[in-house]
Amino acid sequence: MIALTFRNSALALLTSLAAAVPAHAQSAAAEGQKLAFDRSKGNCLVCHVMQGGENPGTIGPQLTGLNGRYKRDELFAIVFDETRRNPLTMMPPFGRNRILTEKEINAIVDFLQTL
Repeated sequence: MIALTFRNSALALLTSLAAAVPAHAQSAAAEGQKLAFDRSKGNCLVCHVMQGGENPGTIGPQLTGLNGRYKRDELFAIVFDETRRNPLTMMPPFGRNRILTEKEINAIVDFLQTL
């Protein structure tokens, strides 16, 4: 009986820990979405169509299915300074020009991975 109680307690603990991780990821993605849609910060909507965004531009590609196409570090590098990968890009180098902090870029990447 003691072993069964211990096992149930351990399962409850593991379940609560697993639930906490997605909650953190969800809050980071929500913060990233706020930054991406903010016309004075990320301003991604000026160029990109994204789910949930209003009045998007059409200069850049539609941002869908990014999690399946890019690794996290690739997305970070694109937002930080896309000119390293594509010197002819219209995308501003948000990190290099200090438009966004690394923390803000990470939050935006968390959001982009949900698209």
